[in-house]
Amino acid sequence: MNIVRLDALDLAIAAVLVLLLAAASMRMRLNIAAQLLIAGMRTVIQLLLVGMVLKVVFEYGDLAWVALIALAMLSIAGREVRARQGRPFTGSWGFALGTVSMFVSTFSITIFMLAVVVSTTPWYAPQYAVPLLGMMLGNTMSGVALAIDRLTQLAVQQRGVIEARLTLGESWRTAIGDIRRESARAGLIPIINAMAVAGVVSLPGMMTGQILAGVPPLDAVYYQILIMFMIAAGTGFGTLTAIAIGSRRLFDRRERLRLDRLDPAPGP
Repeated sequence: MNIVRLDALDLAIAAVLVLLLAAASMRMRLNIAAQLLIAGMRTVIQLLLVGMVLKVVFEYGDLAWVALIALAMLSIAGREVRARQGRPFTGSWGFALGTVSMFVSTFSITIFMLAVVVSTTPWYAPQYAVPLLGMMLGNTMSGVALAIDRLTQLAVQQRGVIEARLTLGESWRTAIGDIRRESARAGLIPIINAMAVAGVVSLPGMMTGQILAGVPPLDAVYYQILIMFMIAAGTGFGTLTAIAIGSRRLFDRRERLRLDRLDPAPGP
């Protein structure tokens, strides 16, 4: 493969573009220049650290290392899901809800694909397992976060409607059914949009990376189709799991709406 390698100077040239964007934001008084620069520095530091860790993992290929990295990625994704909520669930539920939902969907689908479809030897080969799981978690995290946020926001906004329906004798599932469906749609819209324009408006990341690395285009396309279907399934099942658990958490055993299980809204 004819791989064009990049050096520090190449990355510095690319970084100038971010610096120019930060300068433009300062001139327009957008108050995001510091956040943009910090995000850029985090990108460099985090990716360099990940690269060094993966180099060691790829050399040894031990299942324990792969599992440790997978759990670390899952924990960070769970934290990010909670951080993106306007009204997260209180206590450990705020972290556990997203983490459990992503674990159920992404880990089961990734392991199935590695063992049955990709058929690597061993099935947990880190050069396949870590990138696939990373792409799965990254996309599933966004869908789950959107779904939970929409669920809690609508529950707060429509509190009167929900309680009125409960008073009329409806079960908690029926009373919040419309909200559950709307939340599921919100979580699935991003991946549906991504699949709808894949190859027409945008070339997905994995396919682009493989083509740049010299992989024949059709081989890259096959892998990208596999990844898109994996992400769709992971996002869908993760979203549905999060909504099922989260909506049940909004009600107690006597089927009363319990918005006190959500963190209070931030002050003005």
